[in-house]
Amino acid sequence: MALSAEVLGMLAFTLLAFWGVSLWALTRTLRQESRKVDILEQQDRMDTYSPEALAELREWIEDHPNDPLADRARAQYNECVDVVTQTDRHFYDWSDADINRLERL
Repeated sequence: MALSAEVLGMLAFTLLAFWGVSLWALTRTLRQESRKVDILEQQDRMDTYSPEALAELREWIEDHPNDPLADRARAQYNECVDVVTQTDRHFYDWSDADINRLERL
């Protein structure tokens, strides 16, 4: 019983798709980690949130000031603000306008 051409084609496609996506994800992750290491070799701190994520965190803190996690979230927010405003290189794409709008909570 030989496999049909359609089955062999689907098998080949599935294997190529799986390995293609896997290799792409691995390569992308390794490049990101390499970039982080380069940044940390030049400065001892690095931004931990993207501009969008930091804005969402601020919004959450403002919407939930009495939440048990609010103090911890506020500390993380302030730490990221300090890092972004005090360092030259950033992992995430921070514009000068984004940085100038940042304020500690």
